[in-house]
Amino acid sequence: MASSSVTSSQSPRPQRPNLAFRQLRGKRSPGEFAAAVRRAAREIGERVSCDARYVGRVEAGEIRCPNYAYERVFLHMFPGRTLTDLGFAPRAEVRGRRARPAEEAPSSHDKSRSHSSHGTRGGTQGAYERYDTQETYDTQDPRGGTDRVPGRPGTRHTYQNHEESDVQRRAFMTGGTAAVAASLGPFALAGTASASGRTVHRAGTGEAGALEAAVRRIRLLDDRHGADGLYRRASAPLRAAYALLDAGATRQSTSDRLYAGAGELAVSVGWLAHDSGRFDDARSHYAEALATARTSADPGLEAHAFCNTAFLARDAGRPREAVRAAQAAQRVARPLGSPRLMSLLALREAGGWAGLADRTGCEQALARAQALYARGARDADPEWMSFYGEAELEGLEAQCWSTLGDWPRAARHARRAAGLQNPHFTRNIALYTAELADDLARGGRPDEATAAGTRVLDLLDEVQSSRVQQMLAGTARVLLPHRRASGVSAFLERHAGATRSA
Repeated sequence: MASSSVTSSQSPRPQRPNLAFRQLRGKRSPGEFAAAVRRAAREIGERVSCDARYVGRVEAGEIRCPNYAYERVFLHMFPGRTLTDLGFAPRAEVRGRRARPAEEAPSSHDKSRSHSSHGTRGGTQGAYERYDTQETYDTQDPRGGTDRVPGRPGTRHTYQNHEESDVQRRAFMTGGTAAVAASLGPFALAGTASASGRTVHRAGTGEAGALEAAVRRIRLLDDRHGADGLYRRASAPLRAAYALLDAGATRQSTSDRLYAGAGELAVSVGWLAHDSGRFDDARSHYAEALATARTSADPGLEAHAFCNTAFLARDAGRPREAVRAAQAAQRVARPLGSPRLMSLLALREAGGWAGLADRTGCEQALARAQALYARGARDADPEWMSFYGEAELEGLEAQCWSTLGDWPRAARHARRAAGLQNPHFTRNIALYTAELADDLARGGRPDEATAAGTRVLDLLDEVQSSRVQQMLAGTARVLLPHRRASGVSAFLERHAGATRSA
């Protein structure tokens, strides 16, 4: 957490130690208490970078009132107490103006986390903590991003978070991810127990196995049904996984499994956020996975985190970041001995070059991807790459040509992708077919686009993915001028009806 650069001597009021907060810390060191704060933040989906220095500043009275994020965390840690009970001054007094009601406080994912929105004012400098977030690595394109999906003119990131409505899917989810979360649940409190000085249940092979099973279950559900509705349910096992890390393990081998499992789960949950249009959440989860990989010196996990980060950057309109993240992933993955992994990473790089309108760079990366894929499968191929087959290779290449505006070539590859995909991967069939429909529509073939779009609508009862829905919405907009053509009107009416009922 970045702290104010203004010293306490600049405050117009005498600095008074926060004795109440110091008493709540008890016998824990500032570092141990800071770790408990971070754990509590994860439990409620917040992101704070609390450390021993921050705790010291609070206890010294340097921070007279925390920002809204810390407020939510502290009130979660000490239920039934107010900020005044914790030794803080009223917000209105510190900020020199009327405080916002509690219900007006920004949510944990509010975009007002920027530095300017929480800057200090007048004589309250140093008294009110700003809300700065820290990324594990920063490869932001200095030219700035765009709010348009690469290769899809007029398609903006206006994703809607659809709640699942299918009863059968809800039942499946309740018996799947939620059951795994319940099996890990008791250990989600391990960190709090440790902070309170009570005996901590150290994780063993059973917990490591349950964590690995949670990762597989979430991936299976995503393959079949897409991310919408699954993302929030998957966050419970993720919180439990990091609580297990905080509790420690009985053996080093178990600890290694826990770190790997927690990191892979963070990537999986990040992907669910990514696919359902929650790009900020996805970036946070990928960064968490990357940090876990580096902490445990796990190059496989690090390559996976960079791989997904590159994909996210491409979708978020940051193509230069996509190239850099993909190249970083290839450097890490090269010694692992998996040509298929290197092939996928080359495709991630190709997507970035396409976003930069660098056709030569894209073609070179695509050629590498195809040559590496042709080397075949190896024992070293990561388990999470089960989705990567010839269909995915064709699908990702289609996206590259689409981004470059070569609609006929994009359509050819998208058609191959949809035809090659294993029926198990229902979401990907919908995705490739939606890609095909969009490429055909933009390539001036409305009748064929309508037929493909209708096939996607048939799959939406089973698949809920904001990515697919957004692509289909873009296709519908492109087809509007052709609404009098054969079948187009019926497709547009059905799509509008599906959108209203979602």
